[in-house]
Amino acid sequence: MFPFWGYNCYGNEGVSRRGRLEQKLKFLKWMRDDLETRLAGINAAIDKVEQQLGQEDAA
Repeated sequence: MFPFWGYNCYGNEGVSRRGRLEQKLKFLKWMRDDLETRLAGINAAIDKVEQQLGQEDAA
């Protein structure tokens, strides 16, 4: 889902500048949400590994 703003398969007839900006904003928000989800997963994995290392040190 990577839009090439200003270039689509159907041409730009009838698409206003505001419409293109709204599409761009929607895409950027989707990207941000996706990255936040991935980052949360990575942070959880890091926390789990650190927890496991801490348990090994305590044993």
